[in-house]
Amino acid sequence: MPRAPRLSVAEKARIHRQRRREAGIEDVLLQLPGYAVEVLDSIKERQGLRNRSQVLLQLIEEKGATAQMT
Repeated sequence: MPRAPRLSVAEKARIHRQRRREAGIEDVLLQLPGYAVEVLDSIKERQGLRNRSQVLLQLIEEKGATAQMT
């Protein structure tokens, strides 16, 4: 039985990104000053979160809830 051709790294990455988009996850590249990253890392450690994305999502959700209350 012939093997399927191997995918290039670029093609694998494209497929991975497509699957993430279909799952409702979007990749975003941010450029932040060092102090902002330190704040994110501090919150991450205090709250036992796995990554900075979780910190940002939590902050956005909190801000959204606060905005709806006003």
